[in-house]
Amino acid sequence: MQKAIVGKKLGMTQLFDANGNVVPVTVIEAGPCAISQKKTVENDGYDAVQVGFGDLKAAKVNKPMKGHFGKADVAPKKVLREFRFDDCAAYNVGDIIKADVFAEGDKVDVRGTSKGKGYAGVIKRWNFSRLKESHGTGPVHRHGGSLGVIDPARVFKNHKMAGHLGAERVTVQNLEIVKVDAENNIIAVKGAVPGPKGAIVVVFDSVKA
Repeated sequence: MQKAIVGKKLGMTQLFDANGNVVPVTVIEAGPCAISQKKTVENDGYDAVQVGFGDLKAAKVNKPMKGHFGKADVAPKKVLREFRFDDCAAYNVGDIIKADVFAEGDKVDVRGTSKGKGYAGVIKRWNFSRLKESHGTGPVHRHGGSLGVIDPARVFKNHKMAGHLGAERVTVQNLEIVKVDAENNIIAVKGAVPGPKGAIVVVFDSVKA
């Protein structure tokens, strides 16, 4: 059965394995997640499970979402995500997914949003080389250079230019779960996962496992 859970990145630390070696890990608050909806081919055109994470005050929920959560008899959630499992029959509305759905040694993929770094030039964003600082370069030593050509006299699509850097969806694959604390809904994943502290992440079975 496929497994997935929504969580929050708490930060990084280090653990020690059985041989006393230091293992850098990312600590994730994984769940508990409540299944708020099941989508079917008959009603929605595809099979999927909608999962909610993070409790939300009822006063902060609008009327359509109150009806949505009320229909499923699930407390309002801050974050909703859909998982298209191969077999959704094993999940039912109202079921709770906890961190113990995974075990130590499991290989997982972690998806999140990378840190946003604002507007960046071509050197920081695309690793362009700078111009020489010798005589004649002028005040353009960090510029991107010429953007167009004589024909067709326009800038081609996907041309590398200055712009918004970061804040993109990133998936880190084939990470190993080092520790699972089912009581506190905490999992420790070897290595770094995308996003700053407090970012929402999704942990699911690795496609490379």
